[in-house]
Amino acid sequence: MQPIRVAAQPTAERTLVLPVLPGGTLAGTALPVSDDVRAEAVALLEEATDAGAAGAVQVLARPLRTPVRLVLAGVGSGDEAGWRAAGAAVSRAVTAETSITVAMPADASREAVRGLAEGLWLAAYTFRLPGDESATAGPEVAIAVDDPDRYAAVLETARVTAEATLLARDLTNMPSSIKGPEWLANEIRTAATGRPGVTVSIREPEQLAARGFGGKLALGGGSARGPRLGRPGWQPPAARTHVVLVGKGITFDTGGISIKPVDGMKLMRKDMGGAAAIVAATLGAAALQLPVRVTALAPLAENMVSGSAFRPGDVVRHYGGLTSESTNSDAEGRLVLADALEYAVRRLAPDLLIDLATLTGANAVALGKRTAAVYSESDDLADAVIAAGGAGGGQRWRGPLAAPHTEYLGSDIADLLSYADRGASSVTAALYLREFTGDLRDRWLHVDMSAPSWADAADGELSKGATGWGVRTLLRWLATL
Repeated sequence: MQPIRVAAQPTAERTLVLPVLPGGTLAGTALPVSDDVRAEAVALLEEATDAGAAGAVQVLARPLRTPVRLVLAGVGSGDEAGWRAAGAAVSRAVTAETSITVAMPADASREAVRGLAEGLWLAAYTFRLPGDESATAGPEVAIAVDDPDRYAAVLETARVTAEATLLARDLTNMPSSIKGPEWLANEIRTAATGRPGVTVSIREPEQLAARGFGGKLALGGGSARGPRLGRPGWQPPAARTHVVLVGKGITFDTGGISIKPVDGMKLMRKDMGGAAAIVAATLGAAALQLPVRVTALAPLAENMVSGSAFRPGDVVRHYGGLTSESTNSDAEGRLVLADALEYAVRRLAPDLLIDLATLTGANAVALGKRTAAVYSESDDLADAVIAAGGAGGGQRWRGPLAAPHTEYLGSDIADLLSYADRGASSVTAALYLREFTGDLRDRWLHVDMSAPSWADAADGELSKGATGWGVRTLLRWLATL
């Protein structure tokens, strides 16, 4: 990650960034700006359209003068989201620079600095394969403020949040030729090892079989790369609340015997985006020393086609004893989530239970590419997570746990039908998962995040590819507990 610091009087020898308010007005800045530079900026703004919009950027070259380049960045209304958009736009406008100075308003809020820093860090991300040494950290950034000490803590929070998000992006972007369940489990162990207060354990296939994780074993049975269960945790001494986060971790999804078309498989390396998010958020909570106990359960498996693959119509016995009739092997993620949710309820005794999953295409059909579906019986929990998503840049819409749809889950030969081809598939998937939450039914929340886990093109702070969606929301929410 590129170095970003707050400073009282940094120099702006190369590139100076000035914030622009709605109406094309330059903000007053803590860093003194010469009259000639300000006059040139005003002249440039007079020729620009909507220059104060969040994420709008104007660049003026000033050869043989100081600064050499002037960047005018629109911050919209000046809220955190506006500054995040400005940071992302600046990041893409100065890729060739070695250092830049951002002149913040004299009365800049802590949220403004956080948004700016997150936008700069997140938009600068580029995925590199292991061994590729061509990656660059980006320009050094000095954020000019009147009192650096006032912003030091919030800048550190932004750094940890961005670092956790980029970890989730790296894991999700990794091609499945490398990223099998064992590889991902080892990466989780490596990321967690050496962090004070963090524990990590990995369950191997034999251990999963001995403990009755039937959903994971059925789903992973068609692959030569057996399933795993990753469990990193953060337990500060003073914690009074225990949160369990469960994330779908399908390292590649062919659809199994209910095989996907080729176009449907191309991006299935992203089908473990939920697991990446909950692991990264747990490690982020530890780095931020949040006073809440967090346990992450990452059920990892690969859904492949072979003679040992599970079949449509098979009955799966889950951890805890409930059975599912699986009529579509491409509705696979809910089978591993069911095991993990039941295990969390029975063995971990959490106060709150949240799962994130790239679960259904219906999420994208209903809500588009940027918005996840949220389901919960708890208004307070749903409202809190949605609010955290709004602050952190993750859009959500609460869906209904429609009681009449529970009849779709009826099976003649098992306790539940895991997939019912009767419409409302995001809703029925949530209703299915709810059956494994036991006494935590009213303290559980499900996030269907398939669409926003991937960006087809750079968009604001999102780079093309994996978005690390969910990490920022979870960290914001955990910080409120």
